[in-house]
Amino acid sequence: MKLPLSLAINAYDHARDLAPEGIELTVLNLSVEEIFFRFTNYREWQVSEMSFAKAVALFSQGDPGFVAIPVFPSRVFRHSAFYLGKNSKITKPKDLEGKRVGIPEWAQTAGIYARGLLQHEHGVDLRRIQWLQAGVHQPGRVEKVALKLPAGVSVAAKPGGTLSGMLENGELDAAITAREPKGAGGLFPRLFPDYQAVELDYWKRTRIFPIMHVVVIRKDAYERDRWIAMNLYRAFEEAKRRSAERLKEISASHVPVPWIADQAQRAADAAGGDPWPYGVEPNRATLEAFTQYAFEQGVCQRKVGVDEMFAPETAASYKI
Repeated sequence: MKLPLSLAINAYDHARDLAPEGIELTVLNLSVEEIFFRFTNYREWQVSEMSFAKAVALFSQGDPGFVAIPVFPSRVFRHSAFYLGKNSKITKPKDLEGKRVGIPEWAQTAGIYARGLLQHEHGVDLRRIQWLQAGVHQPGRVEKVALKLPAGVSVAAKPGGTLSGMLENGELDAAITAREPKGAGGLFPRLFPDYQAVELDYWKRTRIFPIMHVVVIRKDAYERDRWIAMNLYRAFEEAKRRSAERLKEISASHVPVPWIADQAQRAADAAGGDPWPYGVEPNRATLEAFTQYAFEQGVCQRKVGVDEMFAPETAASYKI
């Protein structure tokens, strides 16, 4: 008899071949917004994709009721997340000081990385920015975690506005958002127009590849059968390996985008191996940076230790 477990995760190609040994998975492919809301509030399933910021914030407050495994289904470099308002004179990150900058949520994972970039890579004083919070396209978005903002930092909620609208009408000089804001003329200009080249340089220098989401196991399921942590981890690794092999195949295209095999090879070359590693040690630079940023920006009550978040069974393997 296999152990029945439920898993909620977005419909990623690198998770479609999941087949953990000894486990019968019921997989729910939902939008990440629905997954995060339902698991955070109701813990409806035993294994879940989760916002990395939310997970770290809950760990900082004590026992969150779940344990993480070092599987990171979503990762995105965030130099592309900086958008400029109409007629903006901003040309470099330091120009954001003294300006009005919009955010969808202070505790959004993408925003934490973006502000960490500003502070640690470009010497921007976050206290000198006027932060305004609103939904990207729809009014009414609110913060979802209790914040402990650093001294001198303030965030003003604009529940009746949207980032797109405020960029369009001049209420904002810039915005930091994972979702693209759109105005009457289409997309707003970016602070880093050639963001891919900037991100590649950043990756090579820092070895930071921003982690957006993590996989967590509900504590009751983990403590009852601790072996599931490693078996799930191995299954995610194998599913990712198969996905990478599909992308590298040049005899047939598995996604409707040209030159995917070439792009996959370039990413592997830049990474010096696996460009999307799971596990703690291959990602320690990213994990340490994010937990530091989240603490500095008041998303966490304390600095969370990287190793305390992850099931210890996934930290090492036997050798023969």
